[in-house]
Amino acid sequence: MKFEHKPVLLDEVVEYLKPQPNQNFIDCTVGGGGHAKAILQKTGPNGKLLGIDLDIQAIEAAKQNLQEFKDRIILINDNYQNLKQILYDTGFNKINGILLDLGLSSYQIQAKTRGFSFKGDSFLDMRFGETEQTAADIINKYKEADLIRIFKEYGEERYAKQIAQEIVDLRKKQPITKTNQLVDIIEKVYKNKPKPKKIHVATKVFQALRIEVNNELANLKKILPQALEALFKNGRLVVISFHSLEDKIVKEFFKKESKDCLCPPQIPVCVCEHKAQLKILTKKVVKPSQTEIMKNPRSRSAKLRAVVKI
Repeated sequence: MKFEHKPVLLDEVVEYLKPQPNQNFIDCTVGGGGHAKAILQKTGPNGKLLGIDLDIQAIEAAKQNLQEFKDRIILINDNYQNLKQILYDTGFNKINGILLDLGLSSYQIQAKTRGFSFKGDSFLDMRFGETEQTAADIINKYKEADLIRIFKEYGEERYAKQIAQEIVDLRKKQPITKTNQLVDIIEKVYKNKPKPKKIHVATKVFQALRIEVNNELANLKKILPQALEALFKNGRLVVISFHSLEDKIVKEFFKKESKDCLCPPQIPVCVCEHKAQLKILTKKVVKPSQTEIMKNPRSRSAKLRAVVKI
C-alpha cells in the first residue's frame, strides 16, 4: 500500500512560514513530504530541510517523494520530542521556520495492520513507531478506572464509564485484540443513546487510545519550548492540530510566551522576570476552506496557529 498523505492547509502553511531562498526549515512530522516539498521549492538553491517522523514508513515515503531535493534534505526516524538532541546530532542550525502537523496520514488510517481505523478487523496497534505498548495492551491490561480516565480526558467521551465497564466484562471472557471487537462494544453502549452527528460513535475512544499509546499530549508539551529555542530571531513556528486538547496546549503556550510578565494581578511589581519570546501571527485560529474540506474531508477539523520569534 502506497504511503499517501494530502498536506492539510498547504497554502496557509507556506503563507505563515514565509520560506525564502536559502533558508533552513524543520518539518517535525514530515509524513510523505507534502508540506516539505512546498517549503523546499521556495528555499532553493541552498536552503535545507530537516524532516523528522516516528513512522519509518513515512520516512521511506519522504525519501522517494523528495528525491529531487536529496542534497538539501536530512530525514530522521525519531520522536520529535527529541528535537534538541536531533539538532545536536545532525548539526542542523540557522533555523528560520518549524512546522508541526499533528494529523494522521491517509496511509496510517487505511493500513490494515495499524489499527487506527474503526473500519475492518485490524489488530489494535495504533503505534506510530516501535514503542512497546499497543492499544490492545491498554484495553486488556488497564484498570477500569484508568480506561474511564483516558476516554474522558483524551476522547471527551460522554459514555466513558459504560464503555469501560463493557470492555472489562468482555475481556474476562476473551482478549480484545481487534478493532471490530472494540467498535462492537462502543456501538452496544450507544444503541439506545443519542449519537454524534458528524462522527462515528467510536471516533472519540479511538482518539483517546491513540493519544495514550503514543503519549501525544506530553510530547507536544515537550516539543514546543524546544522549537522556540531552536528558531533564529524572526523565525516562525506553525502548528496544525486536529482536536481541542492539542489546540488548547498550543494556544496556551503561545499566549504565555507572548507576554512579558506572568505574575498574578495582585503582585504590583513583576518578580518573575519573564520576557516575551514570540509574537502571535494568527489572532484567530486558521481553518481549511470549504473547497479544501470538499477535496479532503479529513482536513475539516484542522486548526492552524502561527507565531514569530522576537
